[in-house]
Amino acid sequence: MKNKTFWIIALLTLSIISIAYSYNKFTDNEDRKVVAECHETPSTTESEFKPTIENKFKPAKTPKGMVWIPGGEFSMGSNVEDESLCSIKGVTKDASPIHRVYVDGYYMDETEVTNEEFEKFVKATGYVTVAEQKPTKEEFPTANEEDLITGSVIFTPTPSAVNLNNFLQWWRYEPGADWRHPDGPQSSIKGKGNYPVVHVVYEDAEAYAKWAGKRLPTEAEWEFAARGGKTGNLYAWGNNLKPDGKFQANIYQGHFPIKDGDTGEDGFKGIAPTKQYAPNAYGLYDMAGNVWEWVHDWYSVDYYKSLAENGKTIKNPQGPDAYNDPNDPSQIKRVHRGGSFLCTDQYCTRYMVGTRGKGEYRSAANHLGFRCVKSK
Repeated sequence: MKNKTFWIIALLTLSIISIAYSYNKFTDNEDRKVVAECHETPSTTESEFKPTIENKFKPAKTPKGMVWIPGGEFSMGSNVEDESLCSIKGVTKDASPIHRVYVDGYYMDETEVTNEEFEKFVKATGYVTVAEQKPTKEEFPTANEEDLITGSVIFTPTPSAVNLNNFLQWWRYEPGADWRHPDGPQSSIKGKGNYPVVHVVYEDAEAYAKWAGKRLPTEAEWEFAARGGKTGNLYAWGNNLKPDGKFQANIYQGHFPIKDGDTGEDGFKGIAPTKQYAPNAYGLYDMAGNVWEWVHDWYSVDYYKSLAENGKTIKNPQGPDAYNDPNDPSQIKRVHRGGSFLCTDQYCTRYMVGTRGKGEYRSAANHLGFRCVKSK
C-alpha cells in the first residue's frame, strides 16, 4: 500500500481500540516499573450499591449452550474512577454514577460465540463479514484505489518499551486479516474451533444473532449477568483480582505492549479458548478478559448520568437514542463490554465488571467478539 497512514486513520481510528485512552504519564523506565508492579485494589463506596433483587421465576428447560439469567433489580455502573489500578484518575467516569436498573429474565450464551459456531452460520447462509469485504470509494472517498483492500486491525507488540500515550504504536491494519485469519492471511483457525470468533463488527454479530434466533444483549442485561446476582463487586468473581493467588480471567501480565512482554501468568499469552476459568455465579464463562463483546446499546458518554437524574429504577433500558462521544464526535459507536486479553493494570483495567468500552460500529479487531441472549 502506498498510503499506510490512510488506513491507520480511516480504519483504525481513535475508537477501534474500544477505550478512550488518555495517557501521558509513565514516560521513563522507572515509571513503567512502578506501574507494572502496581496491584492495589481501588477503594469503593459500598453504600452506593444497593442489594440485587433477583426475580424468582426459573424455566423448566434452557436452550443448549445457554444459561438462565433471572433478571431483577440491581445497581449498575462503577464508582472506580481509575483506568488502571494505579490511580490514574477520571477516565472511567462514563461508567458513573451508579444507578438502579431492572431487567426481565433471559437466556444468555454461556461463552462467547466461537469460531466453530460462527463457521456453521457462514456455511448455512454464505454470510461475508465486513472485514472480508473490499472497502468502497463511497465509504472512503479520499482513498487511493490500491488502498481499498480487505483486512482488519491486529495487535502488534513493540520491539521495546514505549510511551503509552500513543496506541498507534502497537496496532496496525493488516491486509487479509479476518475471522478465518485472525493474525493475517497466513494464519488460520484450524484446531481453534473453541476459541472466540474475532474480527467481527456490530452488524456481523447482529446477523449471527438473528440467524441463531437470538439477539445481542443490552448493556444492562450484560452487566446484570456478569455480576452473577452479587452486589457491587469489582470483578465478575469478587473483589480480589487473584483469589488464592490465581487469575480468574485471561488478561495481560508483564510489560505492555512489548514483544514477549506478556508473561502468561494466567495460563495464556494472547487469546485463549473458552471455558478456561471458573464460571461466575450464573454459569457464564469469560465475562472478563479474553475478548471484548459487542452489546446492543449506542455509546453515549453521559448516558448513565441521564438515567441517574431520573431518580427512578429504569426498566429494561435499551441505551441512548443516539451516540455521543465528544472526544471523537464523527465516529458512530456502540458499547463493548468485558475487556480482553490485552487489558492490563498498566493501561486498561476494563475487566472491572461495571466499566465500559466503545467502538466504531463497523470496525473490527483481533480482540473483539460477542455473545448472544434470548428473551424468555
